[in-house]
Amino acid sequence: MTVEYRQLKKQNIDSNILFYGQESCAPGYFYRGNNVRSNYVIHYILSGRGTFAPAGQAPVSLQAGDLFILPKGVACFYQADFDDPWSYFWVGMSGMQIGKILQNSKLSDKFYLRQVQDSGFYKSLRQLFHSLHMRESLASNMLTESLLYQTFYQLLVDYPTGKRQQSGLADDYFIAAMTFLEDNFGDPACSVSELCQHLGLSRSYVYNLFKNKTDLSPQQFLTKLRMERAKELLSNSDLNVQSISHFVGYNDSFTFSKAFKRHQGLSPKSWRQIKNAGN
Repeated sequence: MTVEYRQLKKQNIDSNILFYGQESCAPGYFYRGNNVRSNYVIHYILSGRGTFAPAGQAPVSLQAGDLFILPKGVACFYQADFDDPWSYFWVGMSGMQIGKILQNSKLSDKFYLRQVQDSGFYKSLRQLFHSLHMRESLASNMLTESLLYQTFYQLLVDYPTGKRQQSGLADDYFIAAMTFLEDNFGDPACSVSELCQHLGLSRSYVYNLFKNKTDLSPQQFLTKLRMERAKELLSNSDLNVQSISHFVGYNDSFTFSKAFKRHQGLSPKSWRQIKNAGN
């Protein structure tokens, strides 16, 4: 009998959504209220441009796809561009551990991130923002809370501080990606898109991950898994080509045969004949 038990330390983020909103700003508009916040406000720029300047830092120009945060206790100035004013949505939140989370992410450096629109972090933030518009109920409140945790998680995964931490996360992602493909390549629905959705990562991130680790694209890696399994079945079973094609994730034998020939230079039938003749 195998037993696994592990006691965990309590990890309580203790965070709450305080407010949210969205605005298409007039040219040159800037916030005239108190620029030293008692909470944290994340802004995602949907369109246009503007200027952002935290206290003690030079102003930077930000545009659609960029994100900035107004951190607790730090004066920040931000203003819409006069020619192409930005529109953005924001989520205001409080919590004892949010500062610690930010310190472990790249948001702690300059309080902004560029071009996050393809990241898992933005995907989670967008889902969080949409969930806040749902009719309030126990279910919607649970969804919002879970998405808030997911957003923090994706921030630390996608934009960690330190190359060492980022490398470790990349290794974890690669192992998870390989496991998913190895477990599911026999399903015709298994694809690179499904893999990215399962991991919550952008297609470009997953592509670079596989190229760095295997010198293959994710699609090439998936095809290799299918072809290696097909060769095993061709060598060690009497299954016909149609049956094998279904076992390795193809809906029909014609598509499988074309893929096998591109990969091996021979049709499945010819490959089997040569293999059997050699034995």
